[in-house]
Amino acid sequence: MEFRQFKAIFQENFKQLSKDATHLFEVDLDKDQLWNLYLDSFDPKDNPIYRERREFDCSCCRHFIKNIGNAVVIKDNKVKTIWDFETGSTIYQPVVDALSKYIKSKTVSDIWVSKEKKIGTDRNFEQGENGKVTEWEHFFLNLPDKFVDKSSRSEGDIKGSFRDTRNVFKRSLDEISEESLLTVLELISQNSLYKGEEWKGALTEFLKYKKEYDKLNTINEKENYTWEQSVKVGGAIGRIKNHSIGTLLINISEGMDLDTAVKKYEAIVAPESYKRSKPIYTKQMLEKAKEKIQELGYIDSLQRRFATLEDITINNILFSDKDSAKKIKGNVFDEMLNDTPTNPKKFSKIEEITIENFIQNILPTARKLEIFLENKHNNNMVSLITSENKDTKTMFKWNNNFSWAYSGNITDSSMKENVKSAGGNVEGVLRFSIQWNDDEYNPNDFDAHCIEPKGNEIFYGNPNNRFTTGQLDIDITRPVKNKPAVENITWTNKSKMEDGNYKFFVENYSHNGGRTGFKAEIEFDGQIYTCEYNKELRQKEKVEVAEVTFKNGIFSIKEKLPSNISSKDMWNLKTNQFHNVGVVCYSPNYWDEQQGNGNKHYMFLLKNCINPEMPNAFYVEFLNQELNEHRKVMEAMGSKLKVEDSESQLSGLGFSSTRRNELIIQVESNTKRILKLKF
Repeated sequence: MEFRQFKAIFQENFKQLSKDATHLFEVDLDKDQLWNLYLDSFDPKDNPIYRERREFDCSCCRHFIKNIGNAVVIKDNKVKTIWDFETGSTIYQPVVDALSKYIKSKTVSDIWVSKEKKIGTDRNFEQGENGKVTEWEHFFLNLPDKFVDKSSRSEGDIKGSFRDTRNVFKRSLDEISEESLLTVLELISQNSLYKGEEWKGALTEFLKYKKEYDKLNTINEKENYTWEQSVKVGGAIGRIKNHSIGTLLINISEGMDLDTAVKKYEAIVAPESYKRSKPIYTKQMLEKAKEKIQELGYIDSLQRRFATLEDITINNILFSDKDSAKKIKGNVFDEMLNDTPTNPKKFSKIEEITIENFIQNILPTARKLEIFLENKHNNNMVSLITSENKDTKTMFKWNNNFSWAYSGNITDSSMKENVKSAGGNVEGVLRFSIQWNDDEYNPNDFDAHCIEPKGNEIFYGNPNNRFTTGQLDIDITRPVKNKPAVENITWTNKSKMEDGNYKFFVENYSHNGGRTGFKAEIEFDGQIYTCEYNKELRQKEKVEVAEVTFKNGIFSIKEKLPSNISSKDMWNLKTNQFHNVGVVCYSPNYWDEQQGNGNKHYMFLLKNCINPEMPNAFYVEFLNQELNEHRKVMEAMGSKLKVEDSESQLSGLGFSSTRRNELIIQVESNTKRILKLKF
């Protein structure tokens, strides 16, 4: 067989071998040794000395073999060299067999890159001394375009990029567990992972590679697999370990608590204003929690409904209305007269009394109670909730099946709590807080401002005045859905504050489509002034809220917004009017003289008060220690379980013993008096 025929077989083999390949790879070997092996594999009689060198020893073929001789194709995790073919020749078959065996003994180290389409020299001609022209055949390939890189990048740069992707891809497959992938995909399907949906496709695809990779038995198989697949997967999957989602996957794979791992991930990808609103759990966690609940006998306890008066024993009632409700007949003008709101300022000078003093000395002789419901009490609206079946086992830290839920489905609700949750200080001597994006999605960027007596303005551009201790400590620029946005300015030291007027206002720095206004609180000396601005703010529009005067250590306030005296409906009751109290009691964790099971709440349950919300069936902080290991599942379950409606539900106002507040109440015994209860 002539070399020309051997070359043609070689070229046809390369064509068939590379037909379905997207890239060629190269193995790590000594290229001089490869060339010498080529020469030494011929039988000496078939490769005699020609002039000074052996017949097959030529610079063109040496350059070709050193260039592409170590190139391979990886298909179905198997390495195929460009020498894997049958020649039908006793001269050339030992050569290609030796080259193939040697190359397969080495490991793949890079992709093979060429900037040129033509590799080698097809043929050349030599004129002898006698004038005779000799034609020489050499190794030669005309590469398909897919193997030719026409970019301006160097071969080293191209190889380095592919090599780095492959190395990260392999480490990702080694270090990321299948269980972690399934866990994160489940969180994404539950919509429980911030920006998780963006990774769903990549993670699903990576999971397929992970399963295939884990089935491989040898190191060599895994090496080849990662090279073959790394050129197909792209950067998102190939370098998944280096992305934010990779950090989450690695942390879960290494055994980090799921909640901690997710928080670390969200600290990387979430804006500062983003706060998790949903508990995270997986199917496996759910199954384990279900087993534990069944084991402890709590399945029936999960069915919840609004509590009624018939559910409570007399021992746990501090007061109950002894007179049946009476309908007062009259004409329409009388009814409208009864709907006229009262300005709460009217009661600013009435007698003040602590709640404990009221319970001990006033309540025992009271025949009738009426509370004055104000707009600011919106976050104090509360409902008692119990098990549908009275005889079920209690899941709670206390000895009964009762729980409670405040408006907005938090246990102790207020703008102060939202400020605290966002990292703001609510313990100063003067506080100005604003809140928006609560009742309706409002992505506008509202800013809290205060101009101090000497003209210094505290706002996002100048958040601190170290001389007066005034500080803006929360600046939310991108409100997220279903999460109230707040800003907060606080002064912490009266002795450093300037005498004079502190002017508070709100500016709509960026109008991003929001159509609602804001709520505001100003607090000093234990008193909270609240107001609402219910109109849309235009771009850069400023709304004055109030002016606080500080003189000789004493605060006073001048309102700039209308007072909160306009009546509105709140849980089927009109505000700024008196309403009958049906029951007064402590929160269930203090019934039956129990102590130490969390904060005490004082509850004034009102007649005709109806909770229009979908309250949580329970809260995880209420549950006993037996269920603590399943905290995330129970938290989600508490928010998902429906609370069945009850006739004459026990809903009204609740006040925590740990928070300052006040309530105007009319008490009827032998005499009638109006008191201001201080909490």
